[in-house]
Amino acid sequence: MIPEGASYFLSWRLAVEANNARGWRTVPSQCLSYVEAYMLGGQYDRDLELIVDQILSYINEIVPSDDGAMDAWILDVDDTCISNLFYYRGKRYGCDPFDPAGFKAWALKGGCPAIPAVLGLFKYLVRNGFKVFLITGRDQETLGQATTANLHNQGFIGYERLIFKTAGFKGQSASAYKSEIRRRLEKEGLQNSGERRGPVERSARRVLGEPSF
Repeated sequence: MIPEGASYFLSWRLAVEANNARGWRTVPSQCLSYVEAYMLGGQYDRDLELIVDQILSYINEIVPSDDGAMDAWILDVDDTCISNLFYYRGKRYGCDPFDPAGFKAWALKGGCPAIPAVLGLFKYLVRNGFKVFLITGRDQETLGQATTANLHNQGFIGYERLIFKTAGFKGQSASAYKSEIRRRLEKEGLQNSGERRGPVERSARRVLGEPSF
């Protein structure tokens, strides 16, 4: 028998994953204890490990491009490569509204820890000859130096390029900005191997990069 509170959390989470809960900006307060248990109780880490294992299996099936394109992989920075869990804990895991100034102050500290499963994936990709591009919605002018140092200190060494959101993308949504970056990389002759994952890609997006839902 699922407790009433947990039942609401599971239903709300499903609605978010299915993109049926539209326009929400905060996590419902009745979900707080369940989000905290998910993030800190080990389930989030186990989900990450499972998804990364699937990705690694997929990578081993990739046939290198024979059309002159360079095989590439694109990874988000925040809550994919490095974790903002400590910041979100202070914001009650998304139950409090997002605070841009507070997040900027947090990011400037450069203390975001690596997400171990993704760091292992990153190193495997680099070791096996993939061109790894890191993409972030962080502003290059204010957070470029801190973010670059943070990634380096956490072991993200050997990527092809770290792409920040510049003034030209101001006002664009994260999805629009990142889609445009992918399009530009493909014009450079890069084959985004990470876009060929099918169901694995969709599963990963539900876990990687969404710690506060």
